[in-house]
Order: sequence, then structure tokens, then C-alpha cells
Amino acid sequence: MFKFVSELSPPEIYRYLVGAIVPRPIAWISTQNAEGVQNLAPYSFFTVASVNPPVLAVTHIPSRTQAEKDTLKNLRTNPQCVINIVSANQIQQANASSQPLANNESEFKQFDITSTPSQQVEPVSVADSKVRYECKLRDLVSISAGGQLILLDLIGVFVDDNLIKDGLIDSAQLDAVGKMGGDDYNLTRELIKAKRPD
Repeated sequence: MFKFVSELSPPEIYRYLVGAIVPRPIAWISTQNAEGVQNLAPYSFFTVASVNPPVLAVTHIPSRTQAEKDTLKNLRTNPQCVINIVSANQIQQANASSQPLANNESEFKQFDITSTPSQQVEPVSVADSKVRYECKLRDLVSISAGGQLILLDLIGVFVDDNLIKDGLIDSAQLDAVGKMGGDDYNLTRELIKAKRPD
């Protein structure tokens, strides 16, 4: 089977992308609106854009009902956020927080997600997240109406002390989850070692 992208609709393209570009790490992003309401939403188009300087990248895709989700709206008015990494015990809460709410409603309150003050940014952090990246907005790159690239300067990192092993984050203890296609998530508990060649 071969498909010409020019002959596919955006929903079809989306399905071909998310069905095979897997697993995708999840950025559970907390932001704050102009009135101080704390917002929280998961994004699975998430990666590292640069290490020096440290820049994280998230792609914002419009929902079926909103051209701009609250996360993007909030970053425009308060260019700060926290990327909370989702562990296996948080799948249900992270998934629930993807539900559209009014901008004056907080997912933290709606879904009983415990928050904790952040160190360097106004948006709060997810208290139970074992790794949290505090960021400031670097740039918004508009690809089209179908996507905007959010570039974030990393300014602080929280790591649960129990995750540190030999000075590194123990991925097995982090127990992070990834997003697959459709409604599926995957666990990262089964690890396979393959030493990089010299």
C-alpha cells in the first residue's frame, strides 16, 4: 500500500502519523492564564530540540473544536510552563486532563490532581510527577493552521531523589508511559540493552 499525501485528508494524515510514530513521550504541561487559573494538559508531540542551550519542543495540534487549546493561549499571555513527565500510575489522570474545559476551570481541581509550587515559574507543578521541567517560552513557530511548534527554554529541572542512580536518572524507576495510536498507551518497564558501538 502506498498513499500520496496530497490525496489524504488531514484526519487521515493524522492517523498515519500517530499510528506508527510510536511510542511518543508525553509532556503533561501546566500553564497559568491571565486570571491565575492553573491549566494542565497532555501533549504527545514532544521532544528535545537542543541541549546547548537546552530547548524542549512541543507541537500544538488544533482539536476538533478549538483552533487554540488553553495551553497555547496561556503561553501567549504568561510565557512560562512546567513539563511534568507522566509515570504509569498517572495515566488515568493525564488522560482525563485532555478533556476540554473552560479556560477559567482548572484541571488540577476538576480531576483532583495535587499541585506543588514551582521554583522559578508561576504555573504550579504536578506534585506526584517524578521529573519536572520548568520552562520559559522561547518561540512559537507557526507551521500552518494545522500545527504550531512551541520552543521552550529549560530553566530548571526537578528529579525525585529516589530516581538518581550513579548520577543518572534511572529510567526503570521513572516508569514513564508513552502514547501510541488511538486510545492506547504503552509502558516502558521492559528494557533491552544494546551497547552503542565505538
